[in-house]
Amino acid sequence: MKRRILTFHGVGEPERLLDPGEADYWIGLDRFCDILDRVCHHVDRDKVLITFDDGNLSDLRLAAPELCRRGLDAEFFVLTGRLGKTGSLDPDDVRWLLKMGMGVGSHGIDHRDWSGLSDGELEWELGQSKRLLEEICGHHLHSASIPFGRYNRATLAKLRACGYETVYSSDGGDATTGRFLQARTSIRGGMTDAMIDHILDGHLPAMRRLRRAARMTLSAWS
Repeated sequence: MKRRILTFHGVGEPERLLDPGEADYWIGLDRFCDILDRVCHHVDRDKVLITFDDGNLSDLRLAAPELCRRGLDAEFFVLTGRLGKTGSLDPDDVRWLLKMGMGVGSHGIDHRDWSGLSDGELEWELGQSKRLLEEICGHHLHSASIPFGRYNRATLAKLRACGYETVYSSDGGDATTGRFLQARTSIRGGMTDAMIDHILDGHLPAMRRLRRAARMTLSAWS
């Protein structure tokens, strides 16, 4: 089954210093609620998956309550190196997300480009973050999302070796349920209503589909 996977990063006003270029991926609370309402009223609501990257405090304070009000859930991918830091979730916050019916996965430790790490560095990012989150959550962790959406064959192989069963990229377009690599579309603050509707409709022009397929193939075999 084909599905559309949305990625949010931050909602409302950031409570920490953002990295260069990161502000584009934060959206206001009203806009976030509007997008959730569009998901709720969409004919393919059951084919839309919502995810969050980075483990910002707004995940719990703003996003999760709005999801619950609409009967929606989401998968939250946490950076363990930021746990407990200003503007980020702490271990108790992660457990609260679980109690609210949300899922939790790994985004690594320090938001590094996994495709450029040595084998040992990659092993640490993927393995240590997984172990810590499993300790916090009290159960097996099966999913991860890739920082910056950058990956190669070595990245995917190491993710499998570390026990991840599902991995989320930022390749855009539809994803096929059950596959190891799941493409997502990042939601940005400057997106228009029409752009959001096209994403929810699964609309991707033919040329963009070809470029996406080529990019994913090259990344997976490089």
